[in-house]
Amino acid sequence: MAVTSVGTKTNERPGTRAQMRFARFSASKARAVLDLVRGLPVNDAAQVLQFTERGPSVVISKVLASAIANAEHNDELDGDALYVAACYADEGPTLKRWRPRARGRATRIRKRTCHITIIVAPMPDEMAARVEARQAAGTAAATGRRRGRRAQESRRARVARSRGETVAEEQLEEPTEAEPEEEAEAAGEPTDQLADEMIEDAEEAADEAAGDETAGDETDEAESPEEDDTTEERGLESAEGGDAEGAEASPEADDAEENK
Repeated sequence: MAVTSVGTKTNERPGTRAQMRFARFSASKARAVLDLVRGLPVNDAAQVLQFTERGPSVVISKVLASAIANAEHNDELDGDALYVAACYADEGPTLKRWRPRARGRATRIRKRTCHITIIVAPMPDEMAARVEARQAAGTAAATGRRRGRRAQESRRARVARSRGETVAEEQLEEPTEAEPEEEAEAAGEPTDQLADEMIEDAEEAADEAAGDETAGDETDEAESPEEDDTTEERGLESAEGGDAEGAEASPEADDAEENK
């Protein structure tokens, strides 16, 4: 005689449950959405349902929120430490409607309903460890981004102070937490000291270029008056030479006129 193994009954599964009865869509459509969230932490399941473009996802998300609330208020469990232990959809009663067709006939329209059940339970140790590690990684990444922004703001404030510009009080505050110089050098990123040296070198190069331009302008201005003096002297000499020639030629012209 064959022995059949009997599993845990649906109504005997451990955990906190929430149920919606007589949902106005078919059980097959609900099962397609429930398969996406089965076995996920409740936060991940809520995100999946939020971005699932199916009609039953709105109703199922409400059932999930109800199950989490029941676990928090009735069983005094931490809502963030729960996962979807089980979820299923049972067929409900079918509503019969009729549509008139040709030649006096009628066609039956079946409006399906279903009963949705979601059971949440505390996460196993392995799943909880994975979730905590992922949250720690996300927190570290966010902290690194904040540190990078604070370092950039402090660097801008130092550059503004070196240029003599006015700096707001918020920018004058140094970052409370910054990445160590050794880690930045190992990662191949420029440190604050290197950035300051690069800024100083650029400013010195700009000052030298500006000094060369001003020196060139001074030499040009110094040379220009001498050239003007020489041109004026030459003009005066030419004018005096013309007057002398005119004076020498005038007696001869007078004699020629008298002879005529």
